[in-house]
Amino acid sequence: MPVATHFGPRAVTTPRTEYGFFTVQPVGTCIGGEIQGVDLTRPVGASLHADLHQSLLDWKVIFFRDQRISATQQRDFARLWGELEVHPFLPAGDLPEVVRFAKDDATKGYENIWHSDVTWRQIPSLGSVLRAIELPPVGGDTLWADMAAAYEGLPEDVRDRIDGLTAVHDFAGSFGQAMSDEELERTRREYPPAEHPVVRTHPETGQRAIYVNEIFTSHIVGVDPDESDELLRFLCAQARIPEYQCRFRWEPDSIAFWDNRSAQHYAVSDYWPAHRVMERVTIIGDLPAEEERPRP
Repeated sequence: MPVATHFGPRAVTTPRTEYGFFTVQPVGTCIGGEIQGVDLTRPVGASLHADLHQSLLDWKVIFFRDQRISATQQRDFARLWGELEVHPFLPAGDLPEVVRFAKDDATKGYENIWHSDVTWRQIPSLGSVLRAIELPPVGGDTLWADMAAAYEGLPEDVRDRIDGLTAVHDFAGSFGQAMSDEELERTRREYPPAEHPVVRTHPETGQRAIYVNEIFTSHIVGVDPDESDELLRFLCAQARIPEYQCRFRWEPDSIAFWDNRSAQHYAVSDYWPAHRVMERVTIIGDLPAEEERPRP
């Protein structure tokens, strides 16, 4: 498998920073912007929502500081973008739509693998809204990677090779590890493996992005298993390239809202045995589509 020889994305254009209701401070070159001038304790009207949505498409992950909101307000904010999921495997907070990630001296972090949320679902996520509640004195950052830039950075022959391929996504390799054989079989009937394109075309921006990840993608359909493993290792490794990333240092009441259709994330587990408590709401998306890449 060829190694990427670039120093950065083939065509990086920093998104705009001025919107009608706020400005954006870039956190990374091609992904990640911190919203300046929005108070989420106040109602989000249609015009502000439109600006926030556009900034999400532009930056792929947007951040808010000093937002002292409740779980109910967090849920209602996320609901502006669509129906919310109730996660079948992760612990809920005070509301069924709110997942609570609580780490302490008895519970170590386990989300430190690059991934996009719930790609094992037949209809995976549009995006996720994560709120910081309790943080360690140091550490516990989260990184995001722009998988559209990662796709553009692939060698031409690799892009030709993966266009049109489909991969299988399955919860069993992660959440199924603690299940008995009987429980796994029963749960798999409810949540069967899903097939999604290896290269996903974003339904709103038209950008093409690598849509496989280390946690949930098991294999590529119709490809020799050894070749599938090699190709998946190479594609998943693209998220680790720093030029495609941004890193966010959490503070109390910080919020991150990211687009799972075009970004992956990694929660750094470097703070044990300190406490870290976060709450996440995930928005149901649409069926991933693959479109033929225009040829010159």
